[in-house]
Amino acid sequence: MTTTSNSLETQLTELQTTATEEITAADGLEQLESLRVGYLGKKGQVSKILGGMGKLDPGDRPKVGKLANEVKTALETALTQKKEHLQQAAIAARLASETLDVTMPAVVVPQGRRHPLNSTIDRILDIFVGLGYTVATGPEVETDYYNFEALNTPADHPARDMQDTFYLPGDRLLRTHTSSVQIRYMEQQQPPIRVVAPGRVYRRDTVDATHSAVFHQIELLAVDEGLTFTDLKGTIREFVRQIFGDVEIRFRPSYFPFTEPSAEVDVKWKGDWLEVLGCGTVDPNVLEAVGYDSERYTGFAAGFGVERFAMVLHQMDDIRRLYNSDLRFLNQFN
Repeated sequence: MTTTSNSLETQLTELQTTATEEITAADGLEQLESLRVGYLGKKGQVSKILGGMGKLDPGDRPKVGKLANEVKTALETALTQKKEHLQQAAIAARLASETLDVTMPAVVVPQGRRHPLNSTIDRILDIFVGLGYTVATGPEVETDYYNFEALNTPADHPARDMQDTFYLPGDRLLRTHTSSVQIRYMEQQQPPIRVVAPGRVYRRDTVDATHSAVFHQIELLAVDEGLTFTDLKGTIREFVRQIFGDVEIRFRPSYFPFTEPSAEVDVKWKGDWLEVLGCGTVDPNVLEAVGYDSERYTGFAAGFGVERFAMVLHQMDDIRRLYNSDLRFLNQFN
């Protein structure tokens, strides 16, 4: 039996030497896994050698078993170290192949351009924010109260004929101006206030080169003690100066149900007078509707269409160009 014991020990020693050499020479993780299964798997070579332990004397088995465990441990250690080495080598090779030269110019991906309507709105809001105004928004689907009644325009008022309205079920309508935002804002705030309200509005209108049923408005409102029409004129003059430059300006008497007195504002543009906005001193009835003391507070308001400003500033000949999404046209703008 001594010969058999020595034979198993010799086989284990030789297997360790051969396996270690093959593990060291392995050049890939798949090959390394194949070696692990071939030597240490359930049907591997170590298991086959240990299959002969049943023929040993009981006194020799511990010695051979100890050696077998040492061989297994040595092979497992060699496999783990080699696996880590191969993984690190693979990472290093990948890093080398995917290295980026951060000093090279970046590939520019076009991000699109701002729509002329958006850029015009942003430009106008920047001016009024610089003058101390707060930007406010409100719902596009409104009630008759906020769109008309609170603005001194009751149901039988002839001024309603000036705005052909889209009515919806349940005393709802598509707002015809952003003045409704001013009412909602005053209900929640106490004077003094300075607010500018941009947004989309709707009126039944025949679409042509200068008209659209859906367009954008910006309206401003100031309420405080002692505000007069002179304050309104100063604000409008400064706004016109910043948007159009040093142009001639005039105020013409007009009518709006929510302001009294009211005026239209014209600017001298390329030799002709161009109407750009409407304005006026807030009617006391509007202030009373939101709970303000009209004996103590006064205010002024103004409103205009964004599309008209965009068309003038960018020399457009047709309002429909702003809505057609024609990239050949829109790519002109920043």
